[in-house]
Amino acid sequence: MNFTRWSARLPGTQRRAAARTETAVPTDRREEGSVPAARAGGPADGTGPVPAVDELPARAVLDRVPALVALVHGPEHRLAYVNEAYTTAFGPRPTGAPAHEALPELAGLGLLPLLDQVLRSGRPRTLKSRRAVDGRSYTFTCTPVAAGDGDGAVLVFATDVTDHAEAAERLRASERRQRETAVTLQRSLLPQDLEEPDDLRVAATYQPGGTEAAVGGDWYDVITLGGGRTALVIGDVMGRGVRAAAVMGQLRTAVRAYARLDLPPHEVLQLLDGLATEIDPNQIATCAYAVHDPNEGRLVYASAGHLPILVRDEHGTVSRADEPTGPPLGTGGWLHSSGSIPLLPGSTAVLYTDGLVERRNEDLDEGIAALERALAGATGSPQVVCDRLVRSAGVTADHDDDVAVLVLQHPARTGPDGELFRGAALDLLGGVEAAPRARAFASGVLTSWRFPTELHDLGVLATSELVANSLQHGTPPMRLRLRRTDRRLIVEVTDGDDHLPRRRRAEPADESGRGIAIVATIASTWGCRRTPGGGKAVWCEFLLPKPRP
Repeated sequence: MNFTRWSARLPGTQRRAAARTETAVPTDRREEGSVPAARAGGPADGTGPVPAVDELPARAVLDRVPALVALVHGPEHRLAYVNEAYTTAFGPRPTGAPAHEALPELAGLGLLPLLDQVLRSGRPRTLKSRRAVDGRSYTFTCTPVAAGDGDGAVLVFATDVTDHAEAAERLRASERRQRETAVTLQRSLLPQDLEEPDDLRVAATYQPGGTEAAVGGDWYDVITLGGGRTALVIGDVMGRGVRAAAVMGQLRTAVRAYARLDLPPHEVLQLLDGLATEIDPNQIATCAYAVHDPNEGRLVYASAGHLPILVRDEHGTVSRADEPTGPPLGTGGWLHSSGSIPLLPGSTAVLYTDGLVERRNEDLDEGIAALERALAGATGSPQVVCDRLVRSAGVTADHDDDVAVLVLQHPARTGPDGELFRGAALDLLGGVEAAPRARAFASGVLTSWRFPTELHDLGVLATSELVANSLQHGTPPMRLRLRRTDRRLIVEVTDGDDHLPRRRRAEPADESGRGIAIVATIASTWGCRRTPGGGKAVWCEFLLPKPRP
C-alpha cells in the first residue's frame, strides 16, 4: 500500500487534498477562500497566491512538518510512508517491510502492541514522553485511518518533547533533593538514642512518607524527669517539607526544656501553645504529653488535638485514653487539662501519629479500632510491638504520610529481677518526733535492701535532711517514700505546702538553710515539683554501684 493509493481512499476534503500531492498549484490561480501570499508567508507584494486549506496536498504538508510521521498498514503494520523529519531522526526506512523490521526504534519503545490496540479498537492511543534511541524524548500518538482494501492503517505522529522532559526531570531532581534534605533534617532532629528509664522499656519508629510525598513534622521523645518519673511525647506539625521539620525541631527542644520544670502535662502544653504561635502563627501542631510515675501506676497525660493513647493491660484488654483533648498547638485561647489512664505492671502503651491510622475514604475511628485490635494481639518487646503495629497498618516505603510510633512497657518484675525494684513508704505523723522515726525507718529499709555501708549512711542522711526541711517549712500531710531500682536509690518526701525549696548559700550565723545544700552535695541529683492535688515533692537520687562481672 503506497502513499498515493492510501490517499486516494481518504474521504471528503482529505481525498481531494491528497489527490493533488504531486500536482503543482499554478502561481496565478486564486481559488475561492485562498489566502494572499503576504499573509500566508509568501512574497510581500502579494503576487503569489497559495491554495486554500482544502487544496493543500497531504504529502507536501506531512513532508514539511517538524514532527515525526509514519504510516503503517495491515496486521503486520507494513511501512507505507515516513516523512523527512522521521528519516532525519532515525535514517531512511524501507517501505513495504513490517514495522518490527522497518521501524525497530518503535519496537524498542514498546509501541508495536499499541498499534495492535489501535487497529482493534479503532480509537487513537498516546504514549507520553518516551526516550528514543536518538537520545531525544517523544510523545507518540497513533491514529487509525480507514483503508479501502480492508487493511486498516495507522498514522504514527511523534512530537519532540525533549525540552519538556528534561525540565520535568530537573524539577523531579530538585524535589528529590529537597525531600532528602527534609528527611535528613527530620531524622537529625529526632532523638538518635532514646533515654532508658529504670521502670519502663521503650522503643520508637519513624517512617517518612513515600518518594512522592513531602516529609512531614512528626516527632517523639522520651525524657527522664528524675525521681523515677518519665515524660513521653509525640507530636505532628501540620505541614510538609523543610519548614515543617524546622518547626518540629523547635517544638521538640521546647518540650525538653519545659519538661525539666517538672510541670503537670496540661501546663507544659499551655506553654507550648504560646510558643507555637510565636514560631509561626500560620502553622499548627498536635501533641500528646504524658508522664509516668511508677509509684502511682498511672499515665497522666494532656492532649492538644492529638489522637488518643492506647493501653493494653497484662490480660490483653485495650483501653483508649478519654478526654480531655484540647485544640492543636498554635491556636491559642484554650486552657488545657490533664487526664490519666492506668498503666500497671505488665501493661503496654502506644502513642502514634495519624499516618498510622488515617486512610483516604475511611473513617478515622475505623483506623484507631483496627490499631486497637492489632495491639490486643501484639506481644514481645517494645520494638517487636512497634514493628507489628506498623505492618498491621499496611505502612510501606511508598506510604503517603509520615508515621511515628512510640511504645512503652511497664514490665511485671518477678523473681530475682523483682528484688531489684522495691519500695517502702512512711506517713510522717506528729511533730519533731517524726524526724528520728523517719531516720530509723530509712535505716531499717536500706539495711534490708543490703546496700553497702556508705550508700546506707548517705541515704539515711538525705532522709534526715529532707524530712527536717519538710517539718520546718511544709504542712501535713507528709510522707516519706524510699524506692530502689536496678540503677539507683530514690528518697522522696511530700507535704501539703506548694512552696518549692531552692538551694542557697547559708551565712555562718544562719541556723537553717543548709539542708537542701547538703542533699545537693551528697546526692547524684535532686529536684522538686508541685503535686497535682496541691503541695510538693522533694526528691534526691543516688546511683548504685555497678555489679562486678
